[in-house]
Amino acid sequence: MNLQVKGTTRLFFLVISSNLLFLLVACSKKLSFATSPVVPAAHGSVRIDRDNNENYTIEVDVTNLAEPKKLQPPRETYVVWMETKKNGIKNIGQLNTSSGFFSSALKASLKTVTPNKPTRFFITAEDKGDVQYPGSQVVLRTGD
Repeated sequence: MNLQVKGTTRLFFLVISSNLLFLLVACSKKLSFATSPVVPAAHGSVRIDRDNNENYTIEVDVTNLAEPKKLQPPRETYVVWMETKKNGIKNIGQLNTSSGFFSSALKASLKTVTPNKPTRFFITAEDKGDVQYPGSQVVLRTGD
């Protein structure tokens, strides 16, 4: 009887552990940016997680993205946009680099939190980072 209790306890903990692992993996979503004709070497992804307050944590990482001043026409910064079903398109911030300028590896990232559920993302080249509407120079976008 004692052996049966130990086996049941182990099975219970195994089921609970596997369910927790599934929940942790299921709560995270990763979207990839499609190859762009504007900056064909650039690639990156967006990771979306839910936090304890039911907000969405957004992490954008991009590599091999040309400096915005080298685009045609030249721009000052890259802005990340999030599209939602209920709230439309929102500017969620500028891509940041470790030194303020693009590093030799041309890596850029953005981390932010939002209460709105995202459906897709895109990045535009802009003259200012605080624009309210995206310009026409879309450099990267996630699939629909």
